[in-house]
Amino acid sequence: QVQLVESGGGLVQAGGSLRLSCAGSGRTLRINAMGWFRQAPGKEREFVAYIMWSAGNTYYEDSVKGRFTISRDYFKNTVYLQMNSLKPEDTAVYYCAAGRTYGVDIRSYDYWGQGTQVTVSS
Repeated sequence: QVQLVESGGGLVQAGGSLRLSCAGSGRTLRINAMGWFRQAPGKEREFVAYIMWSAGNTYYEDSVKGRFTISRDYFKNTVYLQMNSLKPEDTAVYYCAAGRTYGVDIRSYDYWGQGTQVTVSS
């Protein structure tokens, strides 16, 4: 099993920045990729970004390209999501995910964190 714990959410004004962290523990050697998803009220959970754990390759959803950056600290088993130029439409619960496969589909991931709220005021 792999446990994921997110932190770093909060309330920020439009145009501001936040950095989310997700620390993994347990059988992390099974993990090939980690990602971030988000879910706004009344909407389905949607893909934000993923990173390949060993190679560091990244992929982003179009609406966050150029504003969000996913990165990882390999030795701390931690993945980050730096969010800049935040917009009210970025408001959601953000979830960290990890899995042996990777992709934009939630089914690609085996393990999930509990989520952290990000609220962007206009």
